[in-house]
Amino acid sequence: MKIFKTIASFAFATGVFLSSSVFADTVKIAFIDPLSGPFATTGTNGLTSWKYAAKYFNKKLGTNFEIVALDNKGSGKESIIQVEVAIDKGIRYIAQGNSSGIANAITDHVKKHNKRNPDRRVLFLNYSAVDPALTNDKCNFWHFRFDANADIKMDVLTDVIAGMSDIKKIYLLGQDYSFGKAVAAAAVRNLEAKTSIEIVGNELHPIGDVKDFTPYARKILASEADALITGNWGADMVNLGRAMADTGFSGPVFTYYGASDGVTGVLAEKGKNMIYHVSEGHYNPSPSSEFSAFMDGYNAEYPNNDFNQPRIINALGMLANAIDTTKDSNDVVAVAKALEGMEYDSMLGTKVFMRPQDHQAIQNVSVGMHTDDVTYDFDESGYGIKSFKKVEMAAMDSPTTCKMKRP
Repeated sequence: MKIFKTIASFAFATGVFLSSSVFADTVKIAFIDPLSGPFATTGTNGLTSWKYAAKYFNKKLGTNFEIVALDNKGSGKESIIQVEVAIDKGIRYIAQGNSSGIANAITDHVKKHNKRNPDRRVLFLNYSAVDPALTNDKCNFWHFRFDANADIKMDVLTDVIAGMSDIKKIYLLGQDYSFGKAVAAAAVRNLEAKTSIEIVGNELHPIGDVKDFTPYARKILASEADALITGNWGADMVNLGRAMADTGFSGPVFTYYGASDGVTGVLAEKGKNMIYHVSEGHYNPSPSSEFSAFMDGYNAEYPNNDFNQPRIINALGMLANAIDTTKDSNDVVAVAKALEGMEYDSMLGTKVFMRPQDHQAIQNVSVGMHTDDVTYDFDESGYGIKSFKKVEMAAMDSPTTCKMKRP
C-alpha cells in the first residue's frame, strides 16, 4: 500500500492534521476559466469548488495546494495568455474545464510549450471539457481528463431513453462548437443503434450569444418532439430551460449540464419530471459519509455557490497521490507517469481508473432527475438532482484512437 493511502486512511479516520515533507513546498494550480462574461457563474462555481477541495485535502492529508485564479473571459486566445502567465509564475499545473474549444487550444499550446521548454513543463488537468477528440486523435501525454467524455455520457443517457416507450420523436439542440457537435454526433449514433426514435431536428446555435431561446423552443414544439437532447451549459442552458418551460414543453429534456449555474433555480417546480441530468458521481443520495461531510463544509463556507462538479475531488486526490509517489511536484513527467493507470478510491463511491492509453478517467456514471426530494440542492432553490440509474465504470473497454507519444 502506498504511503499516501496509509496517511489518507489515518487522517480521514481521525480528523488529525498531518503534514508531509513531500508537500513542504506549495503546489500551485492555475485555475483558468471564465470569471467574467456570460459564463462567469459557471467559472465562479468551479473556482470555489477547487479552492474548497484544496483546503479540504490540505487539512486532511497535509498537502499544500494553492489555487491561483486566472480569468480567461471565455476566450481561447485569453486562455493561452493566462497559461503563459501561469508558467511565468512557476506554476506547473493548469486546471480548465469550461469549453472544449478552449481545452483544445490549451492542450495544443501545452504540448508545444513542453517540447520547446523541457525545463518548464506543465500538466493540463482537464476537469470538465468532454470533447471526445481530446482523448482520441488529439490526445497527448500532458493532458488528463477527469470527467467522462461526451460519448460515454451519451451512451448512458441513451440507455435511459431507449427504455422510455413513449418517446417516438426527439429533437437535438446544442452549441455550435466542438463539444456541441460531438454531443449531436453521439446522439445520432446511439439513437440509431438502440432505438427506432425519429430525430425531428438537429440544430446548433451560436455559443453564448443567444439571449432568448423562445424561437428555438417554438420550433421544437412545432416539430412535435416528445423529448429534447442538449449539451448546453451555463447561460445557454439557463435561457434554454426557461424558454422550454415558458412555452409549455412538457417532455423530458436530457442534459449534460442541466443543473446548477442558475438552471435549477430558474426551473424550480417546472423542472420536475422534465430535466434529466447525466454526470460522474452523484449527490442524492449521498454516496458516502465522507462526501456528506465534505458537502456540509463546502455549503457552510460558500453558501451562495454550488459544488456542482465533484470530479474536482478526484482530480486533486489523484494529483496528491501522484506527487506523494514521485516525491517531487516539479517533475511533471514523473507525476504524469504516476497518474497513468492509477486506481483511486473516491469519496464519490466509485473507483476512478486513469486509463493509460488515452488519459481518460473511467468511473461510475449516473443519470438523475430534477426534484425537491434531495439533501443537497442547487441555486439555493430547494431543488437538485436525484440519481436513479448508475453504470459502473462506464466505458472501461471503449475503443480509443489515441496514439500516445511519451517523453
